[in-house]
Amino acid sequence: MTTATTSTASTVNLLFDGKHLLGEGVLWCPRTRRLLWTDILGAVLWCHTPATGATRNWPMPERLATFALTEDDDRLLLGLASQLAWFSFSGNEVTPICKVEADLPHTRLNDGRCDRFGRFVFGTKNDAPGLARCCSFYRLNTDLTLERLALPAVAISNSICFSPDGHTMYYCDSPTRTIRCCDYDTAAGTISNDHLFADLQEQPGEPDGSTIDSAGYLWNAQWGGHRVLRYAPDGSIDRIVQVPVAQPSCVAFGGEALDTLYVTSARESLSDAALLAEPAAGGVFQLRLPDVRGLPEARFRG
Repeated sequence: MTTATTSTASTVNLLFDGKHLLGEGVLWCPRTRRLLWTDILGAVLWCHTPATGATRNWPMPERLATFALTEDDDRLLLGLASQLAWFSFSGNEVTPICKVEADLPHTRLNDGRCDRFGRFVFGTKNDAPGLARCCSFYRLNTDLTLERLALPAVAISNSICFSPDGHTMYYCDSPTRTIRCCDYDTAAGTISNDHLFADLQEQPGEPDGSTIDSAGYLWNAQWGGHRVLRYAPDGSIDRIVQVPVAQPSCVAFGGEALDTLYVTSARESLSDAALLAEPAAGGVFQLRLPDVRGLPEARFRG
């Protein structure tokens, strides 16, 4: 049996003390060499440039849950709470594309990522009490048509990412404390063989945002667990990274060599005592991993 290695919290550095209510959706843009993320509840898009140390932000018209890089570095594809839209950095403009689940006012967009074919795959979240499984996973195709994926209904979509060859899709319904995967036809976008990938029932925390490294291992931020886990392709735990906050929310690889792991976190729902114990909650963290390389983030090709 292989024993998982552990990186302690002291190796994880605070990059930006944003005190975000719900930091999420972190992505690295290799061409602009910028780190992007969102504070969902703050309705703000954030950007940090490591080369200069500069950090800036753009307020959004509603909660920004997720986003994707596009072929145009001046433009992002936004997953706002109720709709998909374009964002222009130079014009500071948001241009609507389409509404999502307009008949379900208690749901909002949550997690998302482009597949290897350049289509945007995302899911929704139930904000109503009780967390009924009424939410779905969708794909925005490059011709801007929207389709629902043939996956089970969920309460909180998360962990969307794709294997290096694009033929496996990973996802989760966070309250179930499991991560699932399925066969994904990259050309047609069809889904089959949906099955369990990792079970967190005996682990602290719930699965939140994930990313895949160049070796095909999945990195998952575990909300409530003070840690990020690296899973081997067979679903076994390969590595545990302890972080100094209870609610890590999303992960991404970045930096010139794609060897830095960035981790967002959240302050929402933490008591005053918890916030005193972890003053960096809501910050963005970084960890250098010399033996690991990430993959360039797929871009939306629409």
